[in-house]
Amino acid sequence: MTDAITAERAVPEPLLSAGAVYDDASGGGAIASARAFTADFLAAAPIVLPGPVAQERVDLAQLVVSELVTNAIRHTAGPCRLLLELGRDILEISVFDQEAAAPVPRGHDPRRIGQHGVEIVVAVCESVTVEPAPEGKRVRARLSLLPEYADTANPPGRRSR
Repeated sequence: MTDAITAERAVPEPLLSAGAVYDDASGGGAIASARAFTADFLAAAPIVLPGPVAQERVDLAQLVVSELVTNAIRHTAGPCRLLLELGRDILEISVFDQEAAAPVPRGHDPRRIGQHGVEIVVAVCESVTVEPAPEGKRVRARLSLLPEYADTANPPGRRSR
């Protein structure tokens, strides 16, 4: 894993940003490292935010990172890059990999074992986009850090499914 502060900006003028590269050879270790990296990043948020990020939001951010990094490692060749960008009330989580094809969310099926990652990310994030990148794609998920989102499945402004 390589840590780096980056000049690349997804959030307009993020208050804090950091990135890490994970090699597919580390397998499950990369996923655990990405989750820890995310927790450490959000633990540093009080240096730029008025207070700490709620633990429920940290847990959701770790879940999103875990799902996106898992998809990149399992379904693409080569390393993936995680970029975290903190805004006043939003965390943008981007995972870059070397596969151009977008992940396809499958319909809800409680009988299916596994392969619910994209479905989970879409359910907990305000938005999920897939963008072409020079050598593959970027999957970008926006997760609200606002406390009022903590106890609702449908935050204000978001349509029910």
